[in-house]
Amino acid sequence: MSIHPLQPVGLKSQAVNFQVPLPLSLYIHIPWCVRKCPYCDFNSHEAKPVLSLSKGSAIPEKEYVAALVRDLEMALPQIWGRKVYTVFFGGGTPSLLSGEAVEEILRQVRMLLPLDLNAEITLEANPGTVEADKFAQFREAGVNRLSLGIQSFNDAHLQALGRIHSSAEAKLAIAFAQQHFDNINLDLMYALPNQSLDEALQDVQTALQFKPQHLSCYHLTLEPNTLFAHQPPEVPDDDASSEMQQRIEEMLAVHGYEHYETSAFSQPKKRSRHNLNYWQFGDYLGIGAGAHSKLSLHDKVIRQARYKQPQAYMDAVAQGVPVQDERMLGKDDLAFEFMMNALRLNDGFDEALFQERTSLPLLVIRRELEEAEKRGLLLREGQRIAPTEMGQRFLNDLLQIFLAAEDQIPNAMPEA
Repeated sequence: MSIHPLQPVGLKSQAVNFQVPLPLSLYIHIPWCVRKCPYCDFNSHEAKPVLSLSKGSAIPEKEYVAALVRDLEMALPQIWGRKVYTVFFGGGTPSLLSGEAVEEILRQVRMLLPLDLNAEITLEANPGTVEADKFAQFREAGVNRLSLGIQSFNDAHLQALGRIHSSAEAKLAIAFAQQHFDNINLDLMYALPNQSLDEALQDVQTALQFKPQHLSCYHLTLEPNTLFAHQPPEVPDDDASSEMQQRIEEMLAVHGYEHYETSAFSQPKKRSRHNLNYWQFGDYLGIGAGAHSKLSLHDKVIRQARYKQPQAYMDAVAQGVPVQDERMLGKDDLAFEFMMNALRLNDGFDEALFQERTSLPLLVIRRELEEAEKRGLLLREGQRIAPTEMGQRFLNDLLQIFLAAEDQIPNAMPEA
């Protein structure tokens, strides 16, 4: 699952001073899917008519690709000269694109940006037959990491989640993917409607048979403005879902997977570089319908959101104004937002990273750090700050401490 939230923005907007450019990623949003899942709160829209998928594209592919390229061209002055280290095609269902479309997008990216020679280029894909047939084309186009939205290997649970693939199709898609990619992520969900502990563990055990380089194991959440929020299914209670989480973590540890982020597990040296840049509060430019950006310029940090509806986005690009909302972050926001991201990492962060990514001295959250440490939620060893095991389990309680810090940061801080 892709990570691209527009975070809350405070009221104050004091100047900041960044000494060096932050690492930069590129996010490309493809807003269409075959069918909207009842739990999904991402910006996705059903591609109709679905039957046309067997004969051609059910989406305005050519027009949308042209809009993406133009959007990128207009964004260049904000990132001029900065190298891009990761690219992520998220959605929606990016695998609805043709191989030719992905190749054209990446060709334009390379022409317009200094893309790192070893850039991680990820594309999210559904395990349906139509998409799986394109895996070879995506690899040839330059994609070097594939993220498959499996969710479950249980047909009853797939049906409850509104997924359009079967367990057999999921397994076949993984086998197809492994013929072309040596870096694959599998998305799984647990605490599903009427799911037992054994069923949750069986999903993980099935995934492990394929030895994927990366696994994302998400707790199903009933997000606002989704069908599940309006018609809640019967899901495991907190105690049952907590036991699922603990047993899944234990199983993956036995098989050599590093649990490096709340929901992310990887083989050694196979962590998601794109998502790590989010969690370490790096910068990212988002293009496409509903895409979000966070960009640190020399003297300010801005967040942007593109128009969400695909046609509205393409129309806005044609008019030269793809950004619907742009806000400047103040120093009051930066400390909390950094902690909100970095504390998702089980290894935490070095103290120096806080100042590098926020331009603030660590002293602005000294009291909050002390309070979190006193409550057993945070551990400080040398220059390393990390959540304890209890802090990982009660992450919201830990973050609540730093949320209060927003109103305590002085209006005038020393320049970093």
